[in-house]
Amino acid sequence: MAKVFRFALTDEEKTFLRDLVRLSIASRLNPAGESGEPPQPPTPTLRERLGAFVTLKLGGSLRGCIGNVRGSGELYRTVWDMARSAAFEDPRFPPLTPGEFEVVEYEISVLGPIESCPDPALVEVGRHGLIMSRDGRSGLLLPQVPVEWGWDRETFLAQTCHKAGLPRDAWREPATTILWFEAVIF
Repeated sequence: MAKVFRFALTDEEKTFLRDLVRLSIASRLNPAGESGEPPQPPTPTLRERLGAFVTLKLGGSLRGCIGNVRGSGELYRTVWDMARSAAFEDPRFPPLTPGEFEVVEYEISVLGPIESCPDPALVEVGRHGLIMSRDGRSGLLLPQVPVEWGWDRETFLAQTCHKAGLPRDAWREPATTILWFEAVIF
């Protein structure tokens, strides 16, 4: 059975990270007005090494999404960096404009431990995120993606394979590695 991700953030910590996303993007849009460095976090929890993604949306449509899966640094710095990357470096989109910044919506996903999925039948839509990999290709979908698209478990597995550039039924093959994780999403 899957382990339960017991990591949690307080309302204060979530507010700090939300404000941090806006400050990070704003300071890049107006470099003369800001130092370019994130403020120090209010709690030790925000210094833990955890992966995080920042997703930007305009009018409900994806506008940028970049993340660090394994947490190579402190969480607050990862969120600061991923906010800038999602706004200005997602290769699928042009850099965010000041006008878009005024109306962009954002979501932060803090990832729990990434582990091998023992059985695809245990994947729960809305609970688990997935990483599929094989032959040097990999693709990741966050737990909220299948919920947003109304996918069932098998469609979620197939779409994660597709994102990796693999055949949609590659999740059924033993050569494909399936990893899963849970996330705090806000």
